[in-house]
Amino acid sequence: MPLLCLADFQAHAREQLSKSTWDYIEGGADDGFTRDDNIAAFKKIRLRPRYLKDVSKVDLQTTIQGEQISVPICIAPTGFHCLAWPDGEMSTARAARAAGVCYITSTYASCSLEDIVAAAPEGLRWYQLYVQPNRQLNKQLIQKVESLGFKALVITVDVPKIGNRRYNVTDLKKSLLLKNLGSPEKSLTRLPIILKGILTKEDAELAVKHNVQGIIVSNHGGRQLDDVPASIDALMEVVAAVKGKIEVYVDGGVRTGNDVLKALALGAKCIFLGRPILWGLAYKGEHGVEEVLNILKNEFHTSMTLTGCRSVAEINRDLIQFSRL
Repeated sequence: MPLLCLADFQAHAREQLSKSTWDYIEGGADDGFTRDDNIAAFKKIRLRPRYLKDVSKVDLQTTIQGEQISVPICIAPTGFHCLAWPDGEMSTARAARAAGVCYITSTYASCSLEDIVAAAPEGLRWYQLYVQPNRQLNKQLIQKVESLGFKALVITVDVPKIGNRRYNVTDLKKSLLLKNLGSPEKSLTRLPIILKGILTKEDAELAVKHNVQGIIVSNHGGRQLDDVPASIDALMEVVAAVKGKIEVYVDGGVRTGNDVLKALALGAKCIFLGRPILWGLAYKGEHGVEEVLNILKNEFHTSMTLTGCRSVAEINRDLIQFSRL
């Protein structure tokens, strides 16, 4: 039977993957409240459709950091894709290129950067880094990333310590070869710097002060600190704080085209998908990821059409309201 929505891919992945791999992908910190709230929070937002418009043509394209993407649905950094599919991140990169979207490669990729780039040399790719104290290592890695054509550096800022994760899983960071490690300093690169893991106006204001080029509002999929706001709830605070000076993106809990529309209406330039990409890999490798992206793209097209949006630029706060339930 064909898989019709992202929940179908999730169910299929749960059947196909080993328990340890499933626990690693789906696990959250502590009680998993924030992980679950990332999804539930979208349901508190209602759409306000406008029907008296000509929507015979609907354009899904937009730009991030000046680069065009076919739809504001991109791929977040997640580690160890080889756990879900043998070709791992190479398959993910090919799917992103085919879909015309950005793929953020994780520090904990299970394929080398060279192999990932070779798999999809024309794809739009950013690189995610964790902070390391070794400045020389940082410099070498940044030079490597630049030479391979990555267009931005995404610094994950919410992991000064690994969160409390109760699921029983092997320490993957030790059991799998880490291909790349490092952390950037602005003076070492000309690439745009994106901060991932911002949830408050105070941190957003600091990011602007230090001249970063973008923020990904994220609670790490609920895997770091439990009982923090859902990403979609934190988005409004961050967007208000940056006052349009830099681009803001969001990840966490997006499962439908309506969710994408809601995120953009609240000020996100695009959304990034994490776990659903791994579900797609577990289904059919790069073709499974393409299916996940296409399903969400088609749902988003429907959401735009039925709310009267002819372009991404027309999506605004007037399209949504918050439920009183």
